[in-house]
This record gives sequence, C-alpha cells and structure tokens, in this order.
Amino acid sequence: MKLLLLGSGGREHALAWKMTQSSLCDQLYVAPGNAGTAAIAENVAISATDFPAIRKFVLEHRIDMVVVGPEDPLVAGIFDFFKADVDLAHIPVIGPSKTGAQLEGSKDFAKQFMMRHNIPTAAYQTFTADTVEEGCRFLETLKAPYVLKADGLAAGKGVLILDQLAEAQHELRNMLNGSFGTASSRVVIEEFLSGIELSCFVLTDGHSYKILPVAKDYKRIGEGDTGLNTGGMGAVSPVPFADAAFMDKVESRIVKPTVDGLKKDGISYVGFIFIGLINVDGNPMVIEYNCRMGDPETEVVIPRLSCDLVALFDAVAGGRLNEFNMTVDPRVACTIMMVSGGYPGEYDKGIEIIGIADVVDSVVFHAGTKQVQDKVVTNGGRVLAITSFGDTIQEATKKSYQNMGKISFDKMYFRRDIGNDLL
Repeated sequence: MKLLLLGSGGREHALAWKMTQSSLCDQLYVAPGNAGTAAIAENVAISATDFPAIRKFVLEHRIDMVVVGPEDPLVAGIFDFFKADVDLAHIPVIGPSKTGAQLEGSKDFAKQFMMRHNIPTAAYQTFTADTVEEGCRFLETLKAPYVLKADGLAAGKGVLILDQLAEAQHELRNMLNGSFGTASSRVVIEEFLSGIELSCFVLTDGHSYKILPVAKDYKRIGEGDTGLNTGGMGAVSPVPFADAAFMDKVESRIVKPTVDGLKKDGISYVGFIFIGLINVDGNPMVIEYNCRMGDPETEVVIPRLSCDLVALFDAVAGGRLNEFNMTVDPRVACTIMMVSGGYPGEYDKGIEIIGIADVVDSVVFHAGTKQVQDKVVTNGGRVLAITSFGDTIQEATKKSYQNMGKISFDKMYFRRDIGNDLL
C-alpha cells in the first residue's frame, strides 16, 4: 500500500515509525513531516490543511489510504472533502467527519453530546459576549477553583483553572473579548473535578471499537505539575491505577455510550477518539474529547502495540475492526519531552541538535525539528521525545533520562519528575 500521513509532530513521527514496520506498507509519504519522518519516509512539502494540494498529490501518486494525525484538517473537514469528490471517495481516510471532529472542535458540542448520552462529566454552562454578566454570576455559584474553556481550538492552551473568583470573572471577560481569538467567542464554564487524570484512546470503524493502552501525560512546564500549561512534557503507559475494574467502568459508562451515541446521532466517525478522563474516587468522568491521538501520549501508546498498525487501519477502513486481534506489549513505556528554552512562551528556532545518533535502547521521536543540509535543528517549542521500555516505571524513565544525557542543544529544558507521581 502507498500511504499518506498528515502532520509534522512527535505524534506523526511515532505513527510513521510504526507504519513503516508493516508488511503492508510499500511507501509512506508524510505531509509536511519533520527531520525524524524524513529519515524513515518521504516528506512532502504540503500543509495538512491544504486540501487541493493533498488531492493533487493523492491522485498523482495513487495513494491507497490517508491517515490524519492532527486535529486541524479533521475539524476543517478533510474526511468530507474526500467523500464528496468522485475521484477521491474510494480512498479511505482514517479520521472522523467534520461533524464528528466537533467533539474536539467545540467544547459546547462535546458537553451537549455527553449530556444527551448520559456520559459522566462535570456540570457546565456556556456563555457568549452577550451573556458575559450571566457568566460572572454563574461563577459566583461555583466553588473554587474555577474552570474556563475556550469553545474552539486553541492549540491545547484554551483552558484556564483559576483560584480567585475576581480573577476568573476578569479572565472570562478577556476570553469573550478575544484573548484566544475566535476560539473563545464562546466560553464553557464548568465545575472543577478533583482527582487523577489519564488519557484513554479508542479506535473505531463506526460500529465496533478497540480500546488502546491508556496513558498519563504531564501538561505543566514545571516539576511537581507547576507553571504554565504546555502541549505535554512527557507520558507514561500503562497507568497503575487503571486496573481491570476501573477500565470496565470506563468501557461501560464512557466508551460504549460514546460510540453508540455517535451512531444514534448519525455522525460518521472512523478513527481515533481521545477521551481525557479523571478518576474521581474510583469513578471515571470525562474532562474532554479529542478527535485524534494525543501528543506526547502517542509516543508511548503506539510503541506498545505489538500488532501491525497498517493492518489495524485497514481493518478500520474496511469495517472489520471486530475481527482484528489487537495485541499489546505488557512492558511500561515512558517518554520525556526535550523542549526549547522559553517554551511555552517565546523561544528561538534553528538551533543545532547534537547527539541523537548516540542514543541506544531508546527511540527518539522528533516533534519540532527540521533538516537543514546535514544538520538537525530545532523548529518548535517541543523538540524531541525520548521513549524507553522497562519492566517498571523507574526502569523506563531511567533509560530515557540516561539517553537524554547524550543529546544537547542550546537552552534545552526537560522535566526530571515524569512518572514520579505514579510510583
């Protein structure tokens, strides 16, 4: 099969790494890709949201399947674009329809979906610029901390958790005044849930589903989960507290009602569903949905799949997922992000990275990198993810940290406590 993977981050490098191991993969193209994908596949200088250019490339290169990594092309409707085109309609796209992607594209849509299908989540209300004063009064009825979420896509940064009522009211006004652009033209205010978070990943063909390994990621920039939110500073899989009894609750109360709810609502959904969960006194509740795999969780979840990923995607595309035997490596996987100095604020790009080739017994996934002649340079805030296996969390993290000692670039930063809270 000739395959096209859309995206340029660590998630896409991890998917490409696994896809190229498949006996079904004759040729993999990645658009636009990064320095990591360039080493194992062929990068194509096309944006993941440039649908006309993607169409031209797919037809010229006789692509057999398109796998969509990031959320932007899904929310923009790439699945529908293919289905509506007579020349493209036969080519499977692994990713949901534009309506299905609204589970991530609109927090309000997702909350309404959960309420409609009795999926456990925090109580909430949605407000606009016209109802900002009602929103301020609603905040007064809640206990601190206060959770404010931009309704639309905000690159993972549209959620504020604030301890002071006055600050929450001030930020609500700011958000509705455009502090997150059009993403915060509507703001969801919800009750704060206290517990431990984890990420659950589901792959569905629209009828049946498979639950992939769960993971826990670390969003804050500082150790001890302090400081600003980021796209993710590391991840661990599996999650010790997500035992069989807990996962039975996740499946019966959340996964099955989600897949059944999409069917009942007539929403076409073929691809990944990311379910951000919180364990509240032993009971799972949904914090959010995403319409794709998480990053950096992909860098620990995908390596733990011991089956053929392209064969798995082929089963999804053919509606035969219930027949597929998905197998998982029982070992622990840990990934740790190396980021640019200053991230998640301002940071420099184009800094040379030294020592990647010296890494042994870990996998280096490129997130924000670029190949410039014979050098690999930084090209983003999150630069590299170092993934290792071990029989325990301690063993896996130790291996990643040891290998990170071989890599360097100016102003490099990483957290030294990934996985410690699970020990």
